[in-house]
Amino acid sequence: MNFWFVCKACAKATEFQLKQSKCTCGGTLQVEYDLERVGHTFTKESLKNRVTSMWRYKELLPVENPQNIISLGEGWTPLVRMHRAEQKYPVKRLWVKREEQNPTGSFKARGFSSALSIANAYGIKKVAVNSNGNAASALAAYASNSGMDSYVFVPKDCPGLIIEECIQYGAQTYLVDGLIHNAGKVIEDGELEQDWYNVGTLKEPGRSEGKKTMGLELAEQFNWTLPDVIIYPTGGGSGVIGIWNALNQLKELGFIEGDLPRIVSVQEEGCQPLVDAIENGTAFNAQTQDISSNPTGMRVPNPPDGELILSILRESGGTAVAVSEEDIKEAQTSLGKQGISSSPEGAATWAAFTSLIDRGWIQQDDEVVLFNTSHALKYLAWDQTQAPIIETYKDMVNSSVMI
Repeated sequence: MNFWFVCKACAKATEFQLKQSKCTCGGTLQVEYDLERVGHTFTKESLKNRVTSMWRYKELLPVENPQNIISLGEGWTPLVRMHRAEQKYPVKRLWVKREEQNPTGSFKARGFSSALSIANAYGIKKVAVNSNGNAASALAAYASNSGMDSYVFVPKDCPGLIIEECIQYGAQTYLVDGLIHNAGKVIEDGELEQDWYNVGTLKEPGRSEGKKTMGLELAEQFNWTLPDVIIYPTGGGSGVIGIWNALNQLKELGFIEGDLPRIVSVQEEGCQPLVDAIENGTAFNAQTQDISSNPTGMRVPNPPDGELILSILRESGGTAVAVSEEDIKEAQTSLGKQGISSSPEGAATWAAFTSLIDRGWIQQDDEVVLFNTSHALKYLAWDQTQAPIIETYKDMVNSSVMI
């Protein structure tokens, strides 16, 4: 195998395994590659004639046999320069990475293309995920494309159109009376009995690796130079982890030189554990009470490895910013008037950008990239009553309603 696991906490190397995500020390396992071998075929020249999807970076994804790849055409999303905004704000250049143009309308498509390709290689037939929304619909689509059965568990206040999307893609869909970690508990309690492969955030190696392609792609679209700042909406944080891994791998391969971008994580007020740690100069602590933010992908009070995300923000010289519900709504309107349909998560990056401009944290010679992770239409008001509401795995088993 051209890849293996390395623990981000203790640096111990272990063999790549499908259902392993944590080291014996408790640290998160990340995929490491034989970059010397990768460099034999993965070159700037070779990329010129490759498929315009995230699988153009196949040597840096943990799938050995191309026949196992599950793809709906994800990746190679537009990087759009915001010329009008550059005239208004003191910034050198401003770009939006338009991840809403992925299959299923969000960046989550990348992670599930990778995760289910790995699962396909191992003969997995049943997959389950807990999600605030977009991960659930992405899993449903990719599972159906691959012939796998999918089970999705989302908070009962998940946007109705996303719930409808999950059902349309054929997922067994359940609304959980609680938050994303409560939905995760349902899967953990039923994993052995149901023989589910849990593809929750950092529960397996594929999703972070798939999202890594956002960093690889960004560097290539910038012609192997890098922006000064990347602003990214953060819930579970696998996108931040993936992008950071990608940039470090490119640097080791000799594709890029110099300092890496400062990474900014954006959270909504009312669920901001990363922001609290940055502002207080402390270690990461999960938010256990007073969780009042809206049901979006940023509402993750206890990311699976908050300490790792925090270490990336600090190592990059970045920061974390909390924005209000009103800030997000205003940002959606502002981006819409510039031709960008933005989800609350994507709009939060614009709100953070303007806040950091006001603080002087972003300078006039900075080049900045905002990640718009999904589009606005998924969050339109929509009544959804077809999926059963549960609290526990036992409720699911006893449910008389099966979608």
